[in-house]
Amino acid sequence: MAAELSFNQEIANMMYATHGNPISHCLQCGTCSGTCPAADFMDYTPRAIIGMIRENFKDEVLASNTYWSCASCYHCTVRCPAGIDIADMMYALKRYSMWKSRFKEGLIGPDFSEAFVKMIVNSGKSFEPILATTYLPRFSAADMVQEALTATGLVLKGKIPLLPKRIKRLKKFQRMVKRIIPLGELS
Repeated sequence: MAAELSFNQEIANMMYATHGNPISHCLQCGTCSGTCPAADFMDYTPRAIIGMIRENFKDEVLASNTYWSCASCYHCTVRCPAGIDIADMMYALKRYSMWKSRFKEGLIGPDFSEAFVKMIVNSGKSFEPILATTYLPRFSAADMVQEALTATGLVLKGKIPLLPKRIKRLKKFQRMVKRIIPLGELS
């Protein structure tokens, strides 16, 4: 029987196909944290998250908002002297937390990601009005009215289609996606 992988090994496996070095090469220099424009909104810095992953602090990492606060600007990845793709690590943590259903209650990121994947699987394309429904309930009534007015103006000007378009050979696309990622209830 195969041994159960540690949290560190699970994340390393999820990052295996990336072009960067594994997080085991991290120097703990703090360059990623120092260049991160979203660090002030994170409960742990990227450097701290890497250290926590390396020490298998799974519960603490998955309870944090750090990877959901990542702006995906890639400053950390570009500036990392060890060549680690830290932005990809943040994406790996998002995928892992959704896969294991382990994330803080009330975050927009997991709902938005699930809605995005469902939309892509169902039509093959992104359609902003569907995505908006994942975050609009968190707005005030005045903000929702303003969003509706903006969306109506964009539809009237032909900038957003009224109905989502589908790609050709959608069934073939869906079969391909299902071979790559486990969709479960998303399809």
